[in-house]
Amino acid sequence: QVQFVESGGGSVQPGGSLTLSCVVSGSTFSINNWGWYRQAPGKQRDLVATALGGRRTSYADSVKGRFTISRDNAKNTVHLEMNSLKPEDTGVYFCNYATYPTDWGNGAQVTVSS
Repeated sequence: QVQFVESGGGSVQPGGSLTLSCVVSGSTFSINNWGWYRQAPGKQRDLVATALGGRRTSYADSVKGRFTISRDNAKNTVHLEMNSLKPEDTGVYFCNYATYPTDWGNGAQVTVSS
């Protein structure tokens, strides 16, 4: 059974930075595509960044140029570096399979506020 443990959330002012990490267990990490999802208050959970095979990545328009996703196959870990944070980036961030998400972890709370 796959499990996700997210960490690195916190509260920052607009323009600040945070880096999230997600350790994945119970899956063949290196052969899968991984994604970071964001659930803003009162809204659905949306995919914001995807780490594909090799070093290929893709991003939602709302975070493109500000967020960077990376993967460490040796440590079964996915990272999300977030820069130039905006209040609308506030939400709970989850990692999961990029294509067919399954059981969710607890997520990491990110709050951007002045």
